[in-house]
Amino acid sequence: MKEFAAPWGLTLRWSSFGLVAFAILISAATALLPRGIPASGAWLAAGSIPLILLCCLPFVVRSYTIAGDELLIRRLLWTTRLPLAGLKSAEALPRAMSGSLRTCGNGGGFSFTGWYWSKALGSYRAFVTDLNRTVVLRFEKRTVVVSPAEPEDFVRQLAPQPS
Repeated sequence: MKEFAAPWGLTLRWSSFGLVAFAILISAATALLPRGIPASGAWLAAGSIPLILLCCLPFVVRSYTIAGDELLIRRLLWTTRLPLAGLKSAEALPRAMSGSLRTCGNGGGFSFTGWYWSKALGSYRAFVTDLNRTVVLRFEKRTVVVSPAEPEDFVRQLAPQPS
């Protein structure tokens, strides 16, 4: 069993910082509205921004652990288990998500997680914190992208060990 950190890349740091700063700015601006102005919509907006932050936070990817026949993706409150049965290839491919479209998921609020599509990879699931350290895991019927701290070592750990 080997654990790999999930470091935050510069893009994730900036997008998460921007999201938090935006939430603070909107909340502060709404609190400063004059009392005579109908502000029900503003208060709704001010409340929804922190709610978005709270919805993104649990999906943080903290680490990846290769545990026998499965990959454990440790989140803030739970662990996502990905069976490694049927793994055809694992390739350290920096910036593998370039040119991708998010079809459902989180595009930079504390992680890049969810379902994406790109011309190069087709449909895939992402559990990424650093866009420059991506590893592409190809299975027969699915593709997964992760971003461990040491992509090449991660790929070596996934390679079948001689008996």
